Order: sequence, then C-alpha cells, then structure tokens
Amino acid sequence: MAAVLLALGIPLAVSVASAQQQKVVVDRIDDTARFASLAQFVTDACSSTRTSTDERLETLSSELDSYYGVYGIRAGVFCRTGSPMAQAPKTFFPDKGEVRDAFAEALLSRRSHDPKQVWPWQRHRLVVASPVIRDGDVVAVVVTDSPTGALRSRILHGWLVIGVGEIAAMLLAVGAALRLTGWVLRPVRVLDATTHAIASGRLKSRVAAAGGPPELRRLAHAFNEMADNVEDVLEQQRAFVADASHQLRNPLAALLLRIELLALELPEGNEEIASVRTEGKRLAEVLDDLLDLALAEHTEADLHITDVGALTAERVAAWTPTAEAKGVRLVGNCPPTTAWADPVTLSSALDAVIDNAVKFTPKDQCVEVTVAADGDTSTVVVTDNGPGLTEEELARVGDRFWRSGRHQNIKGSGLGLSISRTLLAAGGGSISYGHHEPHGLTVTVSVPRNSPRA
Repeated sequence: MAAVLLALGIPLAVSVASAQQQKVVVDRIDDTARFASLAQFVTDACSSTRTSTDERLETLSSELDSYYGVYGIRAGVFCRTGSPMAQAPKTFFPDKGEVRDAFAEALLSRRSHDPKQVWPWQRHRLVVASPVIRDGDVVAVVVTDSPTGALRSRILHGWLVIGVGEIAAMLLAVGAALRLTGWVLRPVRVLDATTHAIASGRLKSRVAAAGGPPELRRLAHAFNEMADNVEDVLEQQRAFVADASHQLRNPLAALLLRIELLALELPEGNEEIASVRTEGKRLAEVLDDLLDLALAEHTEADLHITDVGALTAERVAAWTPTAEAKGVRLVGNCPPTTAWADPVTLSSALDAVIDNAVKFTPKDQCVEVTVAADGDTSTVVVTDNGPGLTEEELARVGDRFWRSGRHQNIKGSGLGLSISRTLLAAGGGSISYGHHEPHGLTVTVSVPRNSPRA
C-alpha cells in the first residue's frame, strides 16, 4: 500500500506544482500582452530624436508603476537596443541572467520559453517576455520578473494536502490490515494456546471452531477430532492398565494365600517358599504402582498456596525413624516458603525421593533436604552420599520400570519416581536429577510460586 501511494503521490505532487506554476505563467503572459498592446501605440518612444512626451507613454509608465506597487512584480518595456521605454522600478534592466535570455528570445518575434519549474525549496524568480510588434516588426519587448514566494507557498500547501490524504489512506489501510490479520490469526492463537494446554496435560482442552477463514475453521474441527481420538486412546490405555492391575490382584492374592498355606506344610525356613513369597509381594507392589500411575496420568492437580518448608519438614520428621534404623542421618533445612502445589502430590513426590535417598545411602552417611525460593519457583533439593548414577543412567532415571543394573537386588518397582514426575507435571512442577560431588545423587523438586493456570 505504501508503494502504491508513493507511486501515485509523487506524480500527483509534480502535477500540482506544474499546474500552479502554469497558472502564474498564464497570468504573466496576459499581463505582458496588455502592456505590449499599450506600448504598440506609443509613438517615437525608441527614437533617438524624440522631442516630446507621448501621452500613451505616460499611461504605460503609470500602469507599470501601479503594477509594481500592487504586486511587487518588476516589469518594463525595452527597445530593441535594451534601452527602457518605461520600467518599474527604474533600476530594472534586461542586462543579466534569465531576464537577458528572455529579452533576447522575444527579440526573435516569439514569446520566451516557459520558465524552469519552481520547487518549494528554491528561491527562483519567474521571468516572462513578449515582443511588441508594429507593422510586422519587433519594435520593443515587454519583460516581467515575478517573485515566487506565493507560488511556492501554494505548491507546498497542495503537497501537504496530498501528504495528509496519503497518510489518512495509509492509516486506513493499516487499520484494515490489522483487523484482517486479527481475524485470520485469532483462531491460530486459540489453536496455539489449546495445543500448549494439551501438551501440558489438560487433555480436555478444545478449540472453539468459530470465526476466521473457512480453512482455519476446518483445521480447528480436525484438531478437535484428533484431540478426541488421542484422549480416547489414552483413556483406553489407562483403563486397560487399571483393569489389568485390578483383575490381576485377586488371582495374585489367592496365589499368595495358597503359598502361605503351602509353607505350613513344608519345613520352616524353606528358601524356595521364601523366594516365591518375596516375588509375589513384589508383583503385588508393581500392580499397585501401575494402578497409581494410570490414575496419576489423568488426575487434575488440586493446587493451593502451600507452605513448602513446613510440608518438607513434616516429611523429613516422618522419615527420620526409618533413616535412623538404617544408620543414616537425615538432616532438613526447611525455611518457610510458599508455592502453588497440590499438598498430597508434593508429599508423595518427597516421600519417593527421600525413600530412594535413604535406601541407597550407606550407613553413617548423611541425607540433606534443603528448601529454597529461586525466582518464580520453590525448590526442595535432596542430596545423598550413595553410589550415585552415571551420565547414561541420569538420562534414564524416572523412566517407567527403569532401575539401575547395579541396584536390581534392592526392593522397588521402578515406578515411584515416574508417578511423582507425572503428578508434579500436572500442577506445573518438575523433578530433575544431577550428580552430588564427590559421590551421590542430587534430586531437585520444583513447584511454581505463581499459579500455573493463571
């Protein structure tokens, strides 16, 4: 639009300037023609033997004086030799510059050429000359020399009108473009927000397929269908895991009962029966964790402003007897700090992390739990002095059913941290892992201090 306006505005501005100057030139031509008609009948004015004053010459001189006095335009009638017949002011002569060129052109029995175009930033004068012809011969020349201040002001005013018009058209075009792009992009913004909502776990989010071009309305409809299908697939997966876990618990409970009955018939301390009993109980724990994971993936976080320091201190106190029984010192530094969190979810996550830290920390070593506020998040950092994990293991920790090959003999299902990560993510929180020098693991649980939904 700007290019079109420039392409139209520049020629229009040049045309306005040319039209204004042409109007002035035509006026000057009319004036010189009138003075030429008066000078045509002045007798003997250019004769070197003139002895009397012609009444017409006095009239011509009076007209030129009035013309100069009223309009400020220098004018004169000059003989072929350049001597003045009449002039105003008396210092005006065709002796230099554009005045001399116009005078010489008129001596050839034709009006002088049109003056050069005057622009607002120039201070040129406008010179027009016409011949005085008597009996077919040029006997004198009428010359006018006009100031261009008024002409330049009119040109500038015309340009300002054009500029204001183009600015108004540009603003109108920008307004129309903003409305158009807003109409086109509004569904895209809604689609973007809904995509982020689904990616963050709010699977019920959908796009309102209203407004915008037909293509985007069709895209919104297709997106909603895709989201419905994805939600159905995830729901079927969750239902399958939950149903399978639930259905397997009853046969497993019966199997464990039969194992206990069988153990009564065998000598006490039978290793095979003890091994089967241990594996059965481990399988029961795995099924319980699977059911918890299936529920966690579709649980909405119930967020409240929570005192993270007090909650962490409570969990440290709850795990202290377990740590002391294992010979591990559990130390908590839990200053008051608030954040948006689901207290049940945060407690479960801290239980899983502290349990792992105590479980893998050798006797007479220390587990430290530190609460801090870091900008927009509150963090709970749990560090231990256990064997730690390699870089490859750090990349996999928290995956479902994953356990380090060095710790397969330690009790656990490999689902606790995965469940914690899923529950925390539903409320905008996170859990991360790193090395603790010289050895051990650092686990950081983060929850937002500002409401994630806001």
